[in-house]
Amino acid sequence: MTKKNTILQQTIIEELGLEDLPQEKQEEFLVKIGEVVMKRIYLETMERLEKEDQEKLVDVMDKNPEGVETFLKEKFPDYDEFVKKVVDDFKEELKEDMGLMENPKS
Repeated sequence: MTKKNTILQQTIIEELGLEDLPQEKQEEFLVKIGEVVMKRIYLETMERLEKEDQEKLVDVMDKNPEGVETFLKEKFPDYDEFVKKVVDDFKEELKEDMGLMENPKS
């Protein structure tokens, strides 16, 4: 695990007020969040791609998983910002669902 991931994970734990949970429960929660975020990124990515590129992406995922990020960055120059937005939107939804928003969206 990289230091950047550790900081991101700690930030999520703090923003959601989960610091008092046992470490094991925090880790379980982070794994579940990671799975949901990855699914959202995948689905939103597929929505943005043309049919032909969707097929190419699936092929890259099957044959060269390490090449997925490169493929996506070629298709979407703003891919890093796109992923960040998906993560931020998900965090905000979680905070809202947990009643942690100061000014929830109407």
